[in-house]
Amino acid sequence: MIEHDVQIRVRYSETDQMSYVYYGNYASYFEVARVEAFRHIGFSYKEMEDAGIMMPVLEYKTKYIKPAKYDDLLTIRVRIKQKPGVRITFDYEVYNEEKVLLTIAETTLVFINSSTGKPILPPQEFMSYFEKFYAS
Repeated sequence: MIEHDVQIRVRYSETDQMSYVYYGNYASYFEVARVEAFRHIGFSYKEMEDAGIMMPVLEYKTKYIKPAKYDDLLTIRVRIKQKPGVRITFDYEVYNEEKVLLTIAETTLVFINSSTGKPILPPQEFMSYFEKFYAS
């Protein structure tokens, strides 16, 4: 399993009238966490896109437990529990500075050949980054 934490400070522009993080901003937070998790294992999202592989979101589930607020320093914990195939699933937990769980979420992305638009298996080069985290 891969696990990585990313910290994000909530900016004023990301909140609503109640100073709560507007729900739509969580998708951006999770994207940052995904990119940084890949960087953590030594792989770049950009390298994959340059190689002609895109990763659109297939499914996005979120449960808001407590609100994140303006100026909170959030810790977003991202986990990749299973070795990817045509799809890769990311699980997230969002905590505030007091380590209170605020939000849980899951995204599933699909590896797509950018020329054909069809789902594909991830390239072996990409999969080699995962080998040390998952037993075959």
